[in-house]
Amino acid sequence: GLGGAVGVLTTIATMSSLVQDVPQDIKFPEAEKEILEYWDKTDAFQKSLRMSRDENRPIYSFYDGPPFATGMPHYGHILAGTIKDVVTRYAHMNGFRVERKWGWDCHGLPVEYEIDQKLGIKSRDDVLKMTVKTYNAECRSVVMRYADEWKRVVRRMARWIDMENDYKTLDLNYMESVWWVCKQLYEKDLIYRGYKVMPYSTACSTPLSNFEAGQNYKDVSDPECIVAFPVIGADPPVSLIAWTTTPWTLPSNLALCVHPTLDYVYVKDKKSEARYIMGKSRISQLFKKEADYTIEKEVKGAELEGIKYEPLFPYFIEDKKDVAYRVLIDTYVTDDGGTGVVHQAPAFGEDDYRVCIKSGVISKGEAVPCPIDEDGRFTDKVPDFKGLHVKEADKPILAHLKPGGRLVKSGAIKHSYPFCWRSDTPLIYRVIPSWFVKVESIKEKLVANNAKTHWVPQAVKEKRFHNWLENARDWAISRNRFWGTPLPIWRSDDWEEVICIGSVAELKELSGIEVNDLHKDTIDNIEIPSKQGKGMLKRVEEVFDCWFESGSMPYAQCHYPFENKEAFEASFPGDFIAEGLDQTRGWFYTLVVLGTALFDTAPFKNVIVNGLVLAQDGKKMSKRLKNYPDPEIVVDTHGADALRMYLINSPVVRGEELRFREEGVKDVVRDVLLPWYNAYRFLIQSVRRMDREGDFEGIKEGHLMSDNVMDQWIQAACAGLVQFVRKEMEAYRLYTVMPRLLKYLDDLTNWYIKMNRARLKGNLGAAESRLSANILFNVLLTLTRCMSPFTPLFCDKIYQNLKLLQPEAARQESIHHLAFPTANVEAMDERMELKVSRMQAFVEKGRTARDKRGISLRMPIKSSTAICQDETVLSDLRDLEAYIKDELNVRELLTTKEEGDSVTRSAEPDQSVLGKRLGKQMRDVATAVRALTNAQLKEFEQKGSIDVLGNSLSGTDIRIALNFTGGTGNMQAESYDGVLAIFDMEQDESLRREGTAREIVSRVQQARKAAALSMEDEIEIFFSTTDETLTSVIAEHAATLRGTLRVDLLEASHLPSYASVIRTSEEEVNGAPITLTLTKACLHCTASAASLTSDLGALQAALAAISFDQKAPPKSVSVSVGGGEVKLDVGTHAVFTVAAVLNATSS
Repeated sequence: GLGGAVGVLTTIATMSSLVQDVPQDIKFPEAEKEILEYWDKTDAFQKSLRMSRDENRPIYSFYDGPPFATGMPHYGHILAGTIKDVVTRYAHMNGFRVERKWGWDCHGLPVEYEIDQKLGIKSRDDVLKMTVKTYNAECRSVVMRYADEWKRVVRRMARWIDMENDYKTLDLNYMESVWWVCKQLYEKDLIYRGYKVMPYSTACSTPLSNFEAGQNYKDVSDPECIVAFPVIGADPPVSLIAWTTTPWTLPSNLALCVHPTLDYVYVKDKKSEARYIMGKSRISQLFKKEADYTIEKEVKGAELEGIKYEPLFPYFIEDKKDVAYRVLIDTYVTDDGGTGVVHQAPAFGEDDYRVCIKSGVISKGEAVPCPIDEDGRFTDKVPDFKGLHVKEADKPILAHLKPGGRLVKSGAIKHSYPFCWRSDTPLIYRVIPSWFVKVESIKEKLVANNAKTHWVPQAVKEKRFHNWLENARDWAISRNRFWGTPLPIWRSDDWEEVICIGSVAELKELSGIEVNDLHKDTIDNIEIPSKQGKGMLKRVEEVFDCWFESGSMPYAQCHYPFENKEAFEASFPGDFIAEGLDQTRGWFYTLVVLGTALFDTAPFKNVIVNGLVLAQDGKKMSKRLKNYPDPEIVVDTHGADALRMYLINSPVVRGEELRFREEGVKDVVRDVLLPWYNAYRFLIQSVRRMDREGDFEGIKEGHLMSDNVMDQWIQAACAGLVQFVRKEMEAYRLYTVMPRLLKYLDDLTNWYIKMNRARLKGNLGAAESRLSANILFNVLLTLTRCMSPFTPLFCDKIYQNLKLLQPEAARQESIHHLAFPTANVEAMDERMELKVSRMQAFVEKGRTARDKRGISLRMPIKSSTAICQDETVLSDLRDLEAYIKDELNVRELLTTKEEGDSVTRSAEPDQSVLGKRLGKQMRDVATAVRALTNAQLKEFEQKGSIDVLGNSLSGTDIRIALNFTGGTGNMQAESYDGVLAIFDMEQDESLRREGTAREIVSRVQQARKAAALSMEDEIEIFFSTTDETLTSVIAEHAATLRGTLRVDLLEASHLPSYASVIRTSEEEVNGAPITLTLTKACLHCTASAASLTSDLGALQAALAAISFDQKAPPKSVSVSVGGGEVKLDVGTHAVFTVAAVLNATSS
């Protein structure tokens, strides 16, 4: 049956009187704020750290990538912060000491760009005029602009991290460690100065690294043109023609390049009679149809090498006439665009620079002709266009070329082009003297060290990040800017003597000057005497790229190696980091480069990479477009726990995209938090009721022996849950943990509690009620502890009340001070979990069948049948027959292997599995699988494999469905996992009457809920109806109604005039009207009371007014009637319900 027997365990608490009542409704955001205040008051986070230090726990090191405080936190920050919080909370609960230090990125373009906008700064000269000191003071004033907002959001999201003892990249200690990192690399010969063509922001006057340049591509319209380069001494005259989308680079042209093995043609334009040399496959770029031209000659690209041509512009002829203005060959030239001839401006193209060096047009280390300044304007080297910004010069340059016949064709092209991620202006490529880390020389080590790390998802490590490392190029670490950590490199005027400084002390030792700030404005005027007699060494101008600073964070945050040396070395590499997918080319990369260069290791062991959070329409979230809801408003409306759970239980934790929907956060409240809250409330109500009735004997922790199947199952599933969560959290797979936790919550609320409601309410006796409440307490507390890293606020809210049922020695101030649960091996029972899951599947199909027929669960149905060839499945269903009948409100369960003629099979191939394996054959195999007969499919079930068109298919390659063709119109069949479930929906009068009784119970429960009554509130219920059927159903099912409602349902004619009415409601059951009246329970006079007084009315009124402790009802009461004292014995002169009065009268 549904009962159980308790195993003997020591009682460890009887404290239910301490447990607070739980209200029917909860506002989660308000409840969260109470817990946040409680944490502040008890210093909960710092206390947890102190506990871990006092216990001398092993260290779990976590590195937090620093955000800029110049912008407000958005969903991407909240997501990454939540992932970090979940993992570090779990690590703490798992016995580690987890220091969590917040950091701020304070230098670099985001800050400078804001000041440039504020002060209207257009060029480098503007900064120098106002002085670097003034400019940097402005930068310093805004770096922490939104720090308070960040602190507010981080606290409200329940993230535990130390924001008071933070690190800032502008602090002296941090900057000094960055200097130390630089010096280590310099001494290992991993830093050099060179020229490189790099992405360059003219708005910010600085080069960007390749990964920064890839962050912001846009589709834009640019000019395109074909330009003629007449071959010197050609007879008849002929011109090489090249195509470009950057006319502004033409004044710097030094060569042309063709592919050595491609076909080129000498072609004559029939209309103009001009002759051109171009790629054969590119003729369509110039001519629309064959009739427009004739081919005079065909050659390979290699045959064109060395041809000299007339320069387009005169600006660099004097310097370059001996080596330039000739045709070069290289295989980077393609024939899928342009003319097959590429113009070379080595100052403005990476390939151009490489090819011109290789061919001797320019030499390594020499200054390449680059006639533009830091702001992207032409210098006096190009007098015709001096002062024009390169993008403004395109049209004037084309106009300049037209009269001389050098412009063959011009137009516009729409293409994808890189923009500066900070200023949102087009980038250019230009040659820059820059400082580089020799990444290419340590590339193999980078790849090897990355292989030793653990990534979630693994594919990001093995594909995206691995490929990035494989193709890594030397990293430009210097920026021609002002607000950043200055490069600690001093040099002589002739660059013959160069030194790198690694600390403040070393600077003092060499210069005699002690500093307490390392910014550019403080140290630029410090000179160091040369040791080679070369006068004074001056510092180079550049500052570090802020990515170098954030990549130095593991060392610089603790001022390594100047302080905390032992602590750092004991906790390095870090155990865990987490950021977004966009950091594979950013922070993750710079961490690995510097960790490998310094210590030949990646500086982290485990990394979770989250995907991007997009707006609901799939676009990037944009403040300007306001296409997403304000995170703080979402949290104030639905709660931080709901937002955290929504994010963690989404594809972003697997590195995929999430389209943010506020509706999704709201769904978490409805589908997860409210059912969880109601389960907790029901437990507390059950405990308080037992205590009131004197049945509570305290809580027993640990595995409780019971012969109730559901008790065994929910404890087994709880142990399995803990084991699973531990295993998956060790592997950092948050995306598998959350669904499993929610599945268990569903099992608890929609199955265990629902199926044990009668036991928990005490309807099956005190022993059963105690056992089920005890088990519910244990599994609910375990689930809450498992959930606490994910939904920390609500878990602590519940814990503050649940812990009152534990002995004081077991309680902690916060749930986050407890250890993470360990799986109760005694309770584990995978066979039981399987058995119940089979019952659940059958019940789900029964509910589906009812939905399809529109038959309410309150209406009983005749029978259910399970047909299956697996006897263990049928046996499991028979074992749980009582639950199936109860859950599906069905009179009978039949199980059989016999199929008869009414059952047939159909099959579907598993496309996802077979598609990869079979390729093009898939379509034919799918058709053949669908055509398999019932007999063939039966044979497949028995043998486990079948041959289809020469392919052996087995296991899950084929999905078989059972179909029911027999029976009457009342039969509804559902097929799943080799089972055919058939439900007979035919109704007879007795079924209908039983259904009506259940409908009446439902209306009473709704009325109780509407009156906000709890299980503890004692009431009486009266009804009136004109419908004879309802009256007779209530009489017929009186015992069932009393068992469910825990009080008799009486006709309104028995409603006493003195009763205190709580609520009267007009209801409808199956179309018939019924009025329900709920009254407060009170003492009623029996017939025997007439012997005590002549004024029975006054006695009854006085009696009804008495309030008494329902936990311990009185044995007798005294009331004042007509000036005298009347004593009544409860049970003889007075009883607690009208039904008891009626029973006494009738007997």
